[in-house]
Amino acid sequence: MPSEKTLALKKAQCEALVGKLQTAVSGVIVNYQGITVEQDTQLRSEMRKAGVEYKVYKNTLTERAFDAVGFSELKPLLTGMNALAISQNDPVAPAKILKEYAEKIPTFEIKAGFVEGRILDQKGVLALAEIPSKETLVCKIMLSMQSPLYKLAYALQAIIDKSGEAPAEAAAEPAAE
Repeated sequence: MPSEKTLALKKAQCEALVGKLQTAVSGVIVNYQGITVEQDTQLRSEMRKAGVEYKVYKNTLTERAFDAVGFSELKPLLTGMNALAISQNDPVAPAKILKEYAEKIPTFEIKAGFVEGRILDQKGVLALAEIPSKETLVCKIMLSMQSPLYKLAYALQAIIDKSGEAPAEAAAEPAAE
């Protein structure tokens, strides 16, 4: 039987994970088996740059946290060596980064995930990884909004240029006679 100090520590860890899951925009569960230390270090560095927390939690701790936040459907996937990537800001970042590594490392497997409280299976996480980043989408929207304005400006400038050339040519012709 674990001591009260150990139980209190585990309870605090579980409550911390529950808090992260409740405020998370998205998360992905992966089987990280077969990844080298070098690859893991690189992966963790990319995750930090993207603002994603990537951590290995004990499966029983993760199961309890999933029960507390209503992600009980994910519990059967918690077998073997699992890691959890949680993002508080970008819903696409964990899926994108982990998909890159899953393509490079055959034993590194994306199991499932969640986005804004909705649970995604493996296919859903992979589809999420295909979505462009928020910055790219905003840029595309801004460009599409600017395009009609540029066309209007070019058309108006062409009219001004055309109307400005005609009087100048008419004024230049009588002086030559």
